Amino acid sequence: MTDYTLITRFRNKIQGEYLINKLKEKNKTCYNFFEKPADPNHPENSEDEQMKVFEKTKYFYNDEYFKLLFKKDLDGLKNAKKVIVLLPAGYSVHIEAGIAYGLGKPLILIGKPEKPESLYLIFKERYETINDFLATI
Repeated sequence: MTDYTLITRFRNKIQGEYLINKLKEKNKTCYNFFEKPADPNHPENSEDEQMKVFEKTKYFYNDEYFKLLFKKDLDGLKNAKKVIVLLPAGYSVHIEAGIAYGLGKPLILIGKPEKPESLYLIFKERYETINDFLATI
């Protein structure tokens, strides 16, 4: 069990890892999906370059690496006390937030949504910045 799971875009790795490291400094645990590269064949590439390869994967439903990431990320959601969504976030993050909500996990939103959405009411806590959130721990 971890204190948190962070979900955000892989391309938002710098901000995501900053948040995870700050949580560690406060003796909190956080599932880190960044530990697995988006492109396992070229983990040294930038986040954007890795995602371009990831997004071009054909037959991803049968891809063993996709299956591994799915299982790890789902376990990360199941095993967290709370789930943090760090904006900007894409479709996958919003799907994961819905899963977390369905699992009964308290949801925390960091960042400003691009536009109003009624389903953003699933977030029990909302902060404009990472530092605003960290000040509450």
